[in-house]
Amino acid sequence: MKGVKITFWISTGLIGLFIIPGIFFLNTPLAKMVPTHLGLPDWFQWELGILKVIGAMVLLLPFAGNRLKEWAYFGLALDMLSAVFALAWVDGINGATFFPLVVFAILVVSYWSHHKIHKVF
Repeated sequence: MKGVKITFWISTGLIGLFIIPGIFFLNTPLAKMVPTHLGLPDWFQWELGILKVIGAMVLLLPFAGNRLKEWAYFGLALDMLSAVFALAWVDGINGATFFPLVVFAILVVSYWSHHKIHKVF
């Protein structure tokens, strides 16, 4: 059980490290260029960035309920998979297309270990 807890906190911490700092860069020219490149409206980067940070914080807070964490896992997984499809659709299959899958894999490990620890089902 101790190994599962360590796996949970390492994977969830990595998710937090990937997602939370992004909120501080939403107003940079590169961050503004990405939604435009993908054909998305300008407001979408703000909405998605704020919701991703809220989801990552819910995963990191130990007192957040299991149902709330389930929704956070679902939202972040949907975001990562949608990013893969959007990048593949616009730019074709290349190396950058698969980076969201790396974050998705870490998210799956966090989700699995969360369920092992809390015996959600």
